[in-house]
Amino acid sequence: MKVLICGAGQVGHNIARYLAAEKTNDITVIDQRPELIRKIQDTLDVKAVVGHASHPDVLEQAGARDADMLIAVTYADEVNMVACQVAHSLFNVPTKIARVRNQSYLDPVWGTLFCREHLPIDVIISPEIEVARAVIRRLKVPGATDIIPLADNKVQLIGVRCHEQTPVVNTPLRQLSALFPDLQLVVIGIVRDDVAIVPASEDQMLPGDQVYFVVSTAHVARAMEAFGQVTGDTRRVLILGGGNIGQFLAQSLEKNHPQISAKLIEVNKERAEAVARGLNRTVVLNGDVLDLDLLQEANIGSVEAVVAVTNDDETNILASLLAKRYGAKRAITLLNKTAYNSLVNPLSIDVVVNPRSITVSNILLHVRRGRIHSVHSLHEGFGELIEADAMETSPLVGKPVKDVKLPNGVVLGAVVRGDTVITPRGTTVIETGDRVVLFAAADAVKKVEKMFSVRLEYF
Repeated sequence: MKVLICGAGQVGHNIARYLAAEKTNDITVIDQRPELIRKIQDTLDVKAVVGHASHPDVLEQAGARDADMLIAVTYADEVNMVACQVAHSLFNVPTKIARVRNQSYLDPVWGTLFCREHLPIDVIISPEIEVARAVIRRLKVPGATDIIPLADNKVQLIGVRCHEQTPVVNTPLRQLSALFPDLQLVVIGIVRDDVAIVPASEDQMLPGDQVYFVVSTAHVARAMEAFGQVTGDTRRVLILGGGNIGQFLAQSLEKNHPQISAKLIEVNKERAEAVARGLNRTVVLNGDVLDLDLLQEANIGSVEAVVAVTNDDETNILASLLAKRYGAKRAITLLNKTAYNSLVNPLSIDVVVNPRSITVSNILLHVRRGRIHSVHSLHEGFGELIEADAMETSPLVGKPVKDVKLPNGVVLGAVVRGDTVITPRGTTVIETGDRVVLFAAADAVKKVEKMFSVRLEYF
């Protein structure tokens, strides 16, 4: 597949890295900043073009005439949208994906803007909206560092951090089914000292590990108890930062979670007033999120969760630590710089949300082929959580799992058959039409994609 990526920033670079690892893809990256193009050329096996991504001559030079897909993730919404328009009108590129941040473009009032007759963009990715949704998912399952719904929310990926008191630490994974025979749960990944591990049955979870497991949604509460994460419902939330993410989060809480009472702090007076006008129940305070007096005015000691989503990583870290120091139960912290990830555990920050990884995951979802429904990147290139339909031609179908030769680095997490969730065991037989949830390490992703592709002879 030939893919043009407009923008060589963090998101564009990571999309190129993922797709270039799959040797069947022909990737070209466009950016007007020569230093970023040099970095791309030095680190990835892709083509690179210096130029303005929305200019027709630049797109033609990059190979737009025979491209299968254009992914526009430059820093400017307008460049992304025009690049898609030019790719459609002049080069007939079949699929166009654009990152759009300004919420004015996404207002439902202008719902007809993005269509083939106006702006022909097939997929709009809004990092701010996706981050806010990711935060809400974590608020709904206190104690989870990560949560991804799968198979129409019949199954969920949960991330938790183990500690000395976690009941299942120092227990071989193969014993989990004996300890919890009715619990539909499979551990698919462990991150230990920033090193990601695809676990074997004899591996153990240790204090300090970040553990990822796939579990039936009906069993989430029991699974959290098994990992020692028994916490009450989230009733009071303090949002630090009134940008697009903070505003959308507050609006979503008001609309969909009336049981949650929210307060929001924004340093810019005009912005705080604008946010307040768009909210009904949320209390908006104008001031510095690092002002202890203001935090206490917001009753920081009584909130179950503080969500730090300002535009500055350092401010988010310090505000989270300050809030927890003065009584907040949990801190959910927005971090753009992955260099800070190693500080999270020592500093007792509970949850980190990374806009880049969320955006990359959403874009990859629309790049995959075959019968793959969703793809979610885990832990900075560790691998991908994949949800796909088992076709009649798939090598997974019709024989016990123990007889299927899975690629190294692949772990089956769940099989969904109709409304029934099946925890895969050696004797489990996958049937045509089953929804399969599995984890694939980075070097095994392409092999998994082939397992779920539909061969021509099938038709």
